[in-house]
Parts: sequence; C-alpha cells; structure tokens
Amino acid sequence: MSSIDDNLDIKLDNIQKELIMTNLDEDGKLSCLKAFKVARLIGRKPKEMSAITKSLGLKITNCELGVFGKLKFQDSNIAVYNRLKENYQGHKRLECKILWEEAQKSSLKKVGSTVKNSDIDVVHCQLGCFREKRGHRESKS
Repeated sequence: MSSIDDNLDIKLDNIQKELIMTNLDEDGKLSCLKAFKVARLIGRKPKEMSAITKSLGLKITNCELGVFGKLKFQDSNIAVYNRLKENYQGHKRLECKILWEEAQKSSLKKVGSTVKNSDIDVVHCQLGCFREKRGHRESKS
C-alpha cells in the first residue's frame, strides 16, 4: 500500500506558497489549526499538509490533541473521557477525526486536555503527520 506522500503531487504556485509562509508562527512552523486553514486557502486536502510542509522544509506543530508540540493543556475532563469511552466501547486508540467530532460537542481544548492527560492514543492524523502515535508518556501494563 502506498503512502499519501507517494501519491501526492506537490506542485504549488507562488500564491499557495505565500499563503503557507504567511501563516507560519514565530518559530517558522505551521500550527495544527493553521494547517487546516491553509489547506482550505490553497485548495488542498488537510491530509496532504504534512507532505506539503515537508516538501518546503517546514514542520507542523502544536497538535490540538496533545500528540506533539508545546501547547499547554488543562486537566482531563471526566465527562469527555467517559463519553469517549462509552461511545467507542472502551477503545483507547481513536482517530484524530473522531476526537475533533467529539470537540464539537464540548470544545477542542477540553478534548485535547483529556487526551493529553489520559490513556487515549490518537491515530490517523487528519493532516497526515502520523498514522500511529509513537510512544506514550505513561507505561502500559
């Protein structure tokens, strides 16, 4: 099976490149939220953004679900955690898309804080940054 990177034609015009560059943070990286915005602005699918940024020598940072980056998170929200656990039959590996859908019921900050401070693993980044989350901050028994 080929990866997104193998199938992606990364030809960008100067306007598309400029839209990417003007949305970078002070560290020269593209935040998770801005990557979604930029995808819309340049007419590409969000899942293409990881390959696009890599082709330009850029990185995506500050995952809103706490997988990577330096965002600060609050404590877990037990109601959100219980809803995830109940709705997904105890699964602790949930797709990024599912967690973003859950955020529409509460908030992205609550869902991100819950994921960051729990045993939930995020898989299949919508921006194409990862398929599986590598490592977890807590040991698993």
